[in-house]
Amino acid sequence: MKRSGKEWLIRVVILMSGLTLLTHGRVHVGVSLLIILILLVVDRSYIKIGTVLCMICGGPIIDFFTLLLAPLNLQAALIPVRVLILACGCVILAYGMTIVIKSDAGTGPNDLVALVISDKLRKKFSVVRIIVDFCFVAAGFLLGGTVGLGTLICAFLVGPVAGVFLPVTGEICSGRQREHRHFHVRQTMRSESIGSLF
Repeated sequence: MKRSGKEWLIRVVILMSGLTLLTHGRVHVGVSLLIILILLVVDRSYIKIGTVLCMICGGPIIDFFTLLLAPLNLQAALIPVRVLILACGCVILAYGMTIVIKSDAGTGPNDLVALVISDKLRKKFSVVRIIVDFCFVAAGFLLGGTVGLGTLICAFLVGPVAGVFLPVTGEICSGRQREHRHFHVRQTMRSESIGSLF
């Protein structure tokens, strides 16, 4: 599961980075840019500041953690341990992805593929995410990549886990947005009341 234990985008990025001799992170930025360019034609309303930040920051973060975690040599761990680590990573990924989606600040380009299709077809995100992940797994395989146990686990796990977290993170984000609005209303009222004294 050395390289097969990643989600579909990572699989395609790894394959492309091997073909181009670029780092995994730099290819991630390139693939994200390609997705953004396609979305500019399909529906640009999904592209927000968070989308661009995810594209710009995602690559360097991937490269940083690849270097940071390399000494752990997780490839040498027993398969059950690797599967457990992979499953935990998928849960963390899905939770973080749903926070970004529900924050309405702009979803990362790789997650926007399933989100846009889900919205346009009015289908559950979790189901669409599985289908999209498997389409990209197939594309990676056709480009010469390998499909391992980790790839299949990620393709099946991220979408359903995200489906569980979406309502939860939706409540968290909407609660924070309400608190933020109330704070600004109170600040405005204080400013106006102080201003009326003078």
